[in-house]
Amino acid sequence: MKRVLIVMSAADTWHRTDGTDYPTGYWAEELAAPYEQFSKAGWTVDFASPGGVLQPLDQHSADPDIAGPDCAHWVAVAEAALRRHGPLLVLGELPPGTYDVVVLPGGHGPVVDLFQDRDLGELLVDADNRGAVIGAVCHGPAGLLSAVEPDGRWRFAGRRMAAFTNEEEHMFGTAEAAPWLLANRLREGGATVTEGAAYQAHIERDGNLFTGQNPASSGPMAEAIIDASS
Repeated sequence: MKRVLIVMSAADTWHRTDGTDYPTGYWAEELAAPYEQFSKAGWTVDFASPGGVLQPLDQHSADPDIAGPDCAHWVAVAEAALRRHGPLLVLGELPPGTYDVVVLPGGHGPVVDLFQDRDLGELLVDADNRGAVIGAVCHGPAGLLSAVEPDGRWRFAGRRMAAFTNEEEHMFGTAEAAPWLLANRLREGGATVTEGAAYQAHIERDGNLFTGQNPASSGPMAEAIIDASS
C-alpha cells in the first residue's frame, strides 16, 4: 500500500503589486480529486502544511460559475477528507523517506509561501533522490521552486512540466497585479513548461515528476500516478 503526502499551503492572503490583498485558500478539486483517486486505490493519504496550519477553502472553487457544476462534490470530498484526517502534520517535522508519493495542489497559496519553503524543498529533494513520485497541479508547481540545492541549483531545472499558464491567469483576472507569473518563473528557472488548451485537462510526466496544468488536470494526474505505480 502506497503512502501519499498532500502538502497544502498555509497562506490565506496573496499580497498584490497594486496594494490589494487577494483572499486565497486550497482549490477544492485539486485537493479532492487526487485524494478520491488515491483512496479508491487503497492508498493512505496524509495532509501537511507549513506549521500544520489548515488553509481555508478558496471560495472561488465552490462557485459553479467558476469551478463548474461538480464543484459541490469536490468541496464535500475535500472537507470530509480534512475532517477525517484531523490536525495537519507539520511540514518541518516529517522524517525523510516516509512517503511514496508527494502531491502539491494549488489555489494561489503556493506562490505565496511554498515556493520558498525550506522544509518543502528538503522533502522534495529527498523524494526525488529516492525516485519517489512527485505530483503538482495548477499553482502547485510553485512549490517545486523550493527544491534548491546547496550550490543554488534548482533540482527541477531541465525537467518538463505543466502548470497554470499565463493565458489562464489573465483569463481568471489575476495576472495584472501578480508579483510574478508561475509559468514565467518556472521557465526562468530552467524548466520546460508545456501548455494545453486553457482550462482543459493537460498533464505531463517526466520520470517520477507528474504535473497538471489546471483544476481539470487534477484527476487525470492522479490517475497517471496510480497507473505508473501499479
